Amino acid sequence: MYLILGLGNPGPQYELTRHNVGFMVVDNLAEKHRIPLNQHKHRSLYGQGEIEGHRVVIAKPMTYMNESGRAAQALLNAWNIPPERMVVVHDDIDLVLGKIKRKFQGGDAGQKGVLSCIERLGTDRFARIRLGIGRPENKHQIVDYVLSPFSEGEMEPLSDMVETAVERVEAILTEIETQANQTTEENTE
Repeated sequence: MYLILGLGNPGPQYELTRHNVGFMVVDNLAEKHRIPLNQHKHRSLYGQGEIEGHRVVIAKPMTYMNESGRAAQALLNAWNIPPERMVVVHDDIDLVLGKIKRKFQGGDAGQKGVLSCIERLGTDRFARIRLGIGRPENKHQIVDYVLSPFSEGEMEPLSDMVETAVERVEAILTEIETQANQTTEENTE
């Protein structure tokens, strides 16, 4: 079983903001694989299903970004999923709009939701899909920037990024499985 956790803030006022691209990706992923996100428990809105032969829980924390780790911990505990089988999908101001990077462990790079996950879980060993939202020119306006909606001119690159990110999440599940199998083989030799 895998946990796919899209980071964002709950509530209609945040729905189309830059900070909520993680929610946008998991919503699209869930829709594509017909996994309704209609269960509300473990500090999250979530659904269970299957993607490419992998059993998954797809979730959106209802804790606000800075407390995402509380939801991650509750969900992992509920299904006894190790953090290494969690994929966190989140915005990243250090990447230009539309750029996507994956990461399998490491620091939070200033992303408060990722920091919360690392602190709550006591490990940085979980996969991330980092979604570029760009950076404001004035570094003092970061909070306002991430909580602002995308402009009309940004909608096409946003849509393309979300579509590509869904494919990256699907692919990373197989990569995690392959890495886990290789580690198991190494430990038995």
